[in-house]
Amino acid sequence: MPASKPPLPDAEPPRKLLRLGQSAPPGKAVGATAVINSTKHIQAQAGMVRGTRALLRANQKGGFDCPSCAWPDPDDERSSFEFCENGAKAIATEATRKRADAEFFAQYSIAELAALSDFELNDAGRLTEPLLLDRDATHYRPIAWKDALALVAEELNGCDSPDQATFYTSGRTSNEAAFLYQLFVRQYGTNNLPDCSNMCHESSGAALKMTIGIGKGTVTLEDIENTDCIMVIGQNPGTNHPRMLTSLEKTVKRGGRIVSVNPLLETGVKAFAHPQKLSGLLGVATPLQSLHVPVRINGDLPFVKGLLKCVLEAEALNPGTVVDRDFVAEHTQGYEALIAHVGTASWDDITTQSGLTETQVREAADVFINARECITCWAMGLTQHHNAVETIQELVNLHLLTGKIGRPRSGLCPVRGHSNVQGDRTMGIWERPPAPFLDKLDTEFGFKSPREFGYDTVEAIEAMHEGKTRVFFGLGGNFLSAAPDTHFTAEALRKCRLTVHVSTKPNRAHLVTGERALILPCLGRTEADRRGDRPQFVTVENSMGVVHSSEGKLSPASPHLLSEVAIICGLAETTLGTSSTVPWRVLADDYDRIREHIERVVPGFDKFNVRIHQPGGFYLPNGVKERRWDTKTGKARFTVNELAPLQLEPGQLLLQTFRSHDQFNTTIYGNNDRYRGISNERRVIFMNREDMVDRGLKPRQPVDIISHFEGEMRTAELFLVIPYDTPRGCAAAYYPEANVLVPIKSTANISRTPTSKSIVVTVQPRAS
Repeated sequence: MPASKPPLPDAEPPRKLLRLGQSAPPGKAVGATAVINSTKHIQAQAGMVRGTRALLRANQKGGFDCPSCAWPDPDDERSSFEFCENGAKAIATEATRKRADAEFFAQYSIAELAALSDFELNDAGRLTEPLLLDRDATHYRPIAWKDALALVAEELNGCDSPDQATFYTSGRTSNEAAFLYQLFVRQYGTNNLPDCSNMCHESSGAALKMTIGIGKGTVTLEDIENTDCIMVIGQNPGTNHPRMLTSLEKTVKRGGRIVSVNPLLETGVKAFAHPQKLSGLLGVATPLQSLHVPVRINGDLPFVKGLLKCVLEAEALNPGTVVDRDFVAEHTQGYEALIAHVGTASWDDITTQSGLTETQVREAADVFINARECITCWAMGLTQHHNAVETIQELVNLHLLTGKIGRPRSGLCPVRGHSNVQGDRTMGIWERPPAPFLDKLDTEFGFKSPREFGYDTVEAIEAMHEGKTRVFFGLGGNFLSAAPDTHFTAEALRKCRLTVHVSTKPNRAHLVTGERALILPCLGRTEADRRGDRPQFVTVENSMGVVHSSEGKLSPASPHLLSEVAIICGLAETTLGTSSTVPWRVLADDYDRIREHIERVVPGFDKFNVRIHQPGGFYLPNGVKERRWDTKTGKARFTVNELAPLQLEPGQLLLQTFRSHDQFNTTIYGNNDRYRGISNERRVIFMNREDMVDRGLKPRQPVDIISHFEGEMRTAELFLVIPYDTPRGCAAAYYPEANVLVPIKSTANISRTPTSKSIVVTVQPRAS
């Protein structure tokens, strides 16, 4: 009898409970506890000497960009400690002394690795050499770089069409690597370039591009620290962008007010104990938010519409004092349609759908109206709903109506997640590239780019599932765990002939593979990148549109690691051969030459190799800051956005997925969530206490969570119920554990971003 195939590894993290610890959420963020926790991670992973050396170069002028979030660095003087607790964790896990080497993969089969938690996989250490999982094999084995690249090239060149391959990108990729990646993919012949933006801020880019002409934020760090008012909506800075707390503290100390709009009262916006001040280390904290608005999940659009009604009412009482009529007349279009539409919105609809009282909406409106300047910041809490684009457009309406945009200390600030996700899009990583960009690319390199749009992330998963994709190539990230509908995505990946991941550490995407799989290990941000006898540096773009250099100094985890640039150049040369006239080897050996090409293709990069040596880098052009609008009419657009609430049936809840404080995106640093009072457990669901009573549920009771979408049901098994301060009808759980609940076809209008923040669910007690 033929040998039976090994069982398929599970696509989900292990469904087993640890030993839950629980306490009340703290009243302040950071302080001495964050310093102690950072030190523990550095000591345990990298050791104090190597770890401290890395930390002191993080986010410094001439140092390396933190591999964590995209929060900007100060333009002028910087502290010697320009990192946060989660940045320290990211640096510690990259600079770790632990190794996931050939011996590790020889010891553990794929099935055994799948039984490890996401924390245990990450904690295994740095990858050290290329690895191959052959057909029906149970273990990865080492493979030479030349053979690995030849295998990928063979599969790519064996495709019936270039569109049978998909090339994914994560936000940690540098500008230089991203530019070369999209160049290679387009010379290969496809625009199948989905990226993590499709799953996070695509809604922001779509909404902003349609209304103000640029898909990026319109403010600077200095604006944020000196404004009169900041509205933080759908964002949890304390966990997702901790360095933002320093800026919020400066805002408050200068007299600014902060309005937090969130279904949960998060510790990070309550109060901040600055860890670099003696007072902060002693526990003295600065209160941050002056008002918390407990909007229900997906209640943001009606809330902002309520703000618009208040603005128009205040203008009617005191004409010419609230609406900036001169700005509206000179710079906008669609004003009359907006006014007529807002007038039809009833307070009953606004309060019912937002979960707020009229008084709560009016309190927030008073802060906004009375502030001479205001900046609105948001993140995934706005972008991952079916009406995400409409909600962000409504925020644009609010700022356009009052003229609080395109001037110092006022504007819009989508706070990006991964450290160069914005730069990747600037460099051309997009499945729907604009024709002017492709025209310049063609002129620069002497070829004809494909013009047909490629797959976004959801389309790529569907194409793999339907057998339309033969090769999946992931440049960074943990595609399986980041994507929606975990089991559907796993089935899709398994239908590929080859899956390839460029990575620094093991993750679950390495275990759910096509017929064959490759892991290609690359250098991390902290590590020295030398080509021959020359050190190289790369560049990144932060949330404020600042491009700056990043150069690691630590010795690499293995002599077999290659930079992302070298991997892409090697793959391009091997795959394209003489059909490409691009000097791939020259570019791999001298990143200045890459930047020369970028300068001639990408707008705003004039004298790139000169300006990048300016301490702190340079700002990319942003017409909105000068009240120039890159739209068809040359004016900013008001839009009409209908209320479109999700209708829940009796017993149903609306659930959002989110991070714990011990993770960054899908990377798990530990099993604790200090700011929500959770320790040693991730399989929890946070619920309103009255909702628990209605369902006869007790604290810590084991339950299954079932999502409902168009007659389909998906189940996430074995979660513990945690009572929490959140509006009725709302619930929350950590991803990637809860990603199994997100339906593949449930996406935002226009942007097609998965609706990970508004999942219709029921909760079912587990049989004892």
